[in-house]
Amino acid sequence: MISQFFVLSQRGDNIVFRDYRGEVAKGSAEIFFRKVKFWKEDGQEEAPPVFNVDGVNYFHVKVVGLLFVATTRVNVSPSLVLELLQRVARVIKDYLGVLSEDSLRKNFVLVYELLDEVIDFGYVQTTSTEVLKSYVFNEPIVVDAARLQPLGPAAIFMQGTKRMPGTAVTKSVVANEPGGRKREEIFVDIIEKISVTFSSSGYILTSEIDGTIQMKSYLSGNPEIRLALNEDLSIGRGGGSIYDYRSSSGSGAIILDDCNFHESVHLDSFDLDRTLSLVPPDGEFPVMNYRMTQEFKPPFHINCLIEEAGQHKAEVIIKVRAEFPSNINANTVVVQMPLPKYTARANFELEPGAVGQRTDFKEANKKLEWGLKKIVGGSEHTLRAKLTFSQESHANITKEAGPVSMTFTIPMYNVSRLQVKYLQIAKKSSSYNPYRWVRYVTQSNSYVARI
Repeated sequence: MISQFFVLSQRGDNIVFRDYRGEVAKGSAEIFFRKVKFWKEDGQEEAPPVFNVDGVNYFHVKVVGLLFVATTRVNVSPSLVLELLQRVARVIKDYLGVLSEDSLRKNFVLVYELLDEVIDFGYVQTTSTEVLKSYVFNEPIVVDAARLQPLGPAAIFMQGTKRMPGTAVTKSVVANEPGGRKREEIFVDIIEKISVTFSSSGYILTSEIDGTIQMKSYLSGNPEIRLALNEDLSIGRGGGSIYDYRSSSGSGAIILDDCNFHESVHLDSFDLDRTLSLVPPDGEFPVMNYRMTQEFKPPFHINCLIEEAGQHKAEVIIKVRAEFPSNINANTVVVQMPLPKYTARANFELEPGAVGQRTDFKEANKKLEWGLKKIVGGSEHTLRAKLTFSQESHANITKEAGPVSMTFTIPMYNVSRLQVKYLQIAKKSSSYNPYRWVRYVTQSNSYVARI
């Protein structure tokens, strides 16, 4: 049961506010933002997704720089409310095409209409884009996607010979193209978030992939779709596939630890030939979520060395090597490393001819930050940092610094080797040939190297 729902910008501006039950004070948005902005407890940098202030439970998720928040005084399931917030964000994105502060402000009438249908007197009614079409009648005001920051997946699938159209996933599910026609197309995204921990000697200690196959359909008439995955796919460590190609294929079968499917997916022939059949609902939805702990080749190798260079000085050398093919690029790469608490200054030295790189020493939390706009597959980059300490080090520096963590996005690349072999759409006529877009992306979840 939700008392209030509101959306805040990164500056704390209240963009959308809906009070369903009148049980929580009106100033809750300001209290929430102040608490999140100045979160100091337990030395954490960011506030947790759920916390309590003066008997009010605050739940929040961050979506493309916007804070979606719900409040309640009763004891509700946190996972339910967090899932609801994600779904509300997805429904709003489906209707507006673009989720941004600008689009929310321009379409506030439509957004409030959606919120009143999704939640009634604090109780959730539906989060289905398809069901809401029968009750929501306002047309979206289209926002020019070209002016937006490239925050979402729309901006990261621009590699390969076949480029996706610029407005691809920034279209509303209810608005037509200019001229009243609807462009027939479907998007399938394989998004993998990887977690890897390296030992100080460079060996992999833990590795895991959290993946999802996302679909967004703009097909009229909702035709049936057949989506085929690798035939040598196995589910579960014990129960292998009825096809065991590990002996014949050198690379070995793909083993998923577990997976789940969207309610619209039919699994009649999945055990036989690894095909999924479904009638896609409107909007964006996950066809399949999966988890994998099978060994895989990590996309980056990190080497870090820290050694004393005098009484109050030390030198840090970080090397990052890209282990993927040279025709693939990693974007928005950021390397971070906590330094000893008594570090006063850091002077950085980049390799000769370095382009699109930035370095920073975060004085407040004693962190080294190295940003790389782009890393080409097969390349290696090095950063040297000369540290100056405010006092003499009495302990081993390596114990007081690190670990090195890394965030990145790699379009058109996936480490699990899970692939969509084909995407078949039931034909309505011989001339019916919609656009099909299958895209891959790998993102870091927790990518850490100990020193």
